[in-house]
Amino acid sequence: MQRKRIDARQLDLETKVVNIRRVTKVVKGGRNFRFAALVVVGDGNGHVALGTGKASEVPEAIRKAEEDAKKNMIEVPMVGTTIPHVVKGRFGAGYVIIMPAPEGTGVLAGGPVRAVLELAGIEDVRAKSIGTNNERNMVNATMEGLKSLRTIEQVAELRGKKVEDLLG
Repeated sequence: MQRKRIDARQLDLETKVVNIRRVTKVVKGGRNFRFAALVVVGDGNGHVALGTGKASEVPEAIRKAEEDAKKNMIEVPMVGTTIPHVVKGRFGAGYVIIMPAPEGTGVLAGGPVRAVLELAGIEDVRAKSIGTNNERNMVNATMEGLKSLRTIEQVAELRGKKVEDLLG
């Protein structure tokens, strides 16, 4: 299923810095230090993105990461304040299980996964990350899981049926 491109300029976006690393390149004259930033951007209303940037100054790396994120915006289907179904996301050694939760539960998820889910606007959800605590892999696995979410209307359309036929 082809995803449509989302124009980030029309959205009121919020940014969370997930990780900033100092990267070293050893050269003939010594060491060159740069900074790599991992940033999640979202509007809290079903749109979220991930971006990375690298620069010699931290603010510049964050700005580059935000610009990168705005190019990769995805739309997350939601049912009320939660997600339509259980979904599993995998990226590298990162494995994340995201489960819908009853209203009032809140976001029960660890660090980097929480940042993505909150900025996507999902208010009631449970998540479990397995396999790694690497922020980059966890965030990417979460994004992969959110990309594979489908509402019942989308599934019915793909199968060429009515929603009532699927519900039995």
